[in-house]
Amino acid sequence: MTTFAPDSLDLNRKLPLWYQVSQSLRASILGRSPEAPLRLPTEDALAAHYGVSVLTMRQALKELEAEGLISRHRRRGTFIEPSAQRGAPVRLLGSVDAIVAQQSGMSTELLGHGPTTVPSELSGYFPGMAEVTGFRRLRSDEETGEPTNHAHNYVRPEVAARIDPADLTRWPMTKVLRDVVGVRISRITDTVEARLADPETARLLQIPLLSPILHYTGVTYDEDGRVVDVARIHYRGDRFSFTVSLDA
Repeated sequence: MTTFAPDSLDLNRKLPLWYQVSQSLRASILGRSPEAPLRLPTEDALAAHYGVSVLTMRQALKELEAEGLISRHRRRGTFIEPSAQRGAPVRLLGSVDAIVAQQSGMSTELLGHGPTTVPSELSGYFPGMAEVTGFRRLRSDEETGEPTNHAHNYVRPEVAARIDPADLTRWPMTKVLRDVVGVRISRITDTVEARLADPETARLLQIPLLSPILHYTGVTYDEDGRVVDVARIHYRGDRFSFTVSLDA
């Protein structure tokens, strides 16, 4: 039987290896094409693929099993759950793959893209620039079609010129920037705060006006310290939660 092929991963030795592997595999699972096989490679094969020990791989798989993304069967192997919950809580420990995983696994509609004025509150991220390129997307649950979050990205024009908008209906912006455009991402800063839905957000997410939402701002920096993308995402408060774990 053909097995599912996960993405590659550049390990960061400052973060737990099992966590990085679980988040990379999680992103691969949630971003898979509908026709992709459901059976995962063996523990040994996955450990070799990621360059980690079998014990580390086993811990990563245990995390995904607890989340309901995979099921493990003695003698039969490990399988992706076709109806896995896409809106599960995400634990962020600082890896880029955690951000990719957070954004993966949903049906995405590109609402529009093109030059846009830099919002005054974001001008500090784009000094001396009057315009950037904006990308607006609406993500929905693949099973129910229910809207779950509305994303607006502000990208440096010279970087945006290398983005195929069609890729943003398949993959998260972070993955497109890193793996397609080739931006060498040095860090991403995240801010999450509670807000009330304004009329446009309420309409897009199909929720009552002034419903609670989670407002996420993610700022992506390249290896030269420049901001290449500022993402502002409105998540339905009844579908998402964010947990930040600090390890001693």
